[in-house]
Amino acid sequence: MATEQELSDFLKNVEKRAFKRSLYHVRNEEAALDIVQDSMMKLAEHYGDKPAGELPMLFQRILSNCTLDWFRRQKTRNALFSSLSDFDGAGDEGDFDLLETFRGADPSEQTESAEDTTRRAQVLRAIESEIQDLPARQREAFLMRYWEEMDVAETAAAMGCSEGSVKTHCSRAVQALARALKAKGLQP
Repeated sequence: MATEQELSDFLKNVEKRAFKRSLYHVRNEEAALDIVQDSMMKLAEHYGDKPAGELPMLFQRILSNCTLDWFRRQKTRNALFSSLSDFDGAGDEGDFDLLETFRGADPSEQTESAEDTTRRAQVLRAIESEIQDLPARQREAFLMRYWEEMDVAETAAAMGCSEGSVKTHCSRAVQALARALKAKGLQP
């Protein structure tokens, strides 16, 4: 069983190498730092009671998993934001699920021009700005569902409301974002 001091020493020794490894993979300093911090917290929280000799392998596995999770979140966000401007709204249907709109499309199979990449960046900045203007419950539901990738049941439990309310909040948030993008001329 590793002592607190052994765990602390291990984390200090591995910190810089882990950061460089993460930075090499994600090419974003803030994201790399977040990945390393998350990995360190998970190691300390879930495996701090393991023998000191097991910490290096455990940490490498956790770091790899956190990096893969980051790439999965990026893929989801890119798919969401690349197509959100094409969304005209789902009406007032309470069972609308925006993620269903993107299933089956593999963004890695598509090639983008510089114009498409620039347009996507503009849309992303506009969405980030508009999210701040959403009503609190809509913003909370939207971020949990589409940024944190929680399912409807998890989001409902976290928000303390029904699954139908989560769907309604998300639908209204998506509609508001689509209107805002259209008003800014960011629809094709």
